[in-house]
Amino acid sequence: MSILVTRTSKVLCQGITGSAGAFHAQQCLKYGTQVVAGVTPGKGGTRVEGIPVFDTVSQAVQTTGADVSMIFVPAPFAADAVLEALDAEIPLIICITEGIPVLDIVRVKKHLRMKNEVLRAKGRQCRLIGPNGPGIIVPGECKVGIMPGYIHTPGPVGIVSRSGTLTYEAVWQLTRRGIGQSTVVGIGGDSIPGTSFTEILELFEADAQTKAVLLIGEIGGTAEEEAAQFFKRKMTKPMFAFVAGRTAPPGKRMGHAGAIIEGGSGDAASKAEVLRSSGIHVIESPAEMGLAVARVLKPESVGAGISA
Repeated sequence: MSILVTRTSKVLCQGITGSAGAFHAQQCLKYGTQVVAGVTPGKGGTRVEGIPVFDTVSQAVQTTGADVSMIFVPAPFAADAVLEALDAEIPLIICITEGIPVLDIVRVKKHLRMKNEVLRAKGRQCRLIGPNGPGIIVPGECKVGIMPGYIHTPGPVGIVSRSGTLTYEAVWQLTRRGIGQSTVVGIGGDSIPGTSFTEILELFEADAQTKAVLLIGEIGGTAEEEAAQFFKRKMTKPMFAFVAGRTAPPGKRMGHAGAIIEGGSGDAASKAEVLRSSGIHVIESPAEMGLAVARVLKPESVGAGISA
């Protein structure tokens, strides 16, 4: 099993005729993902790497049956791209674009909530992953995003993260220790994510393949604290967590829009303490992510001369 995407997912790429969209759509296709369509207004009828391009998302969905959208539209227009995907009722929308204005995302979240109020009566739902994230990968099956596919391997650890780069580091450390991943989800580093840690944790808890979860958080906001409370109330699987930004000064944004300590809250130390007190294995250094998981899941690999 996996969460969110499978080898049968049909992916369309909004912004496929741009350099980033064309490159990553091709990489996803090479990984084995069914990339069935691209969308760029005014470019309908053309092809990119053999992938048919449509003028609108609704045309692409009607023609190809696409059920996942991957968005590489420039920031000023990305919110409208998400809204178009929502209007086409695509179940899963993965927005890679970074730098989208906060007010645009507020507008998107409002529309998402209203759309889902209607869809839930029909037993359906739209979900937004991102923006400003690397996407989702089910190792060996489906890649929707920008992550390097070759470092991933199928296995029992689900990963959910606010940081793309730290996700790759964690995956590589696990893979080198012979520990694979069930699904890896980058929820994005913006202050208003489309999907929260707790929503992904709920999916991992219900997933039979996932035997443990690694959460990679950052300073700023309360997402990690909410995840800790969810773990304490509802999760039965072991969970590991690393919080980046321990040395960040208050009031200074560190890389991601959401990574900022404000009002004396959101610092790494307080987040780590809440996670630890909830029974989560807190990892002190990014160099020890793979080792920390291995000590619990695969102790025979510890001390075998494998670097982190």
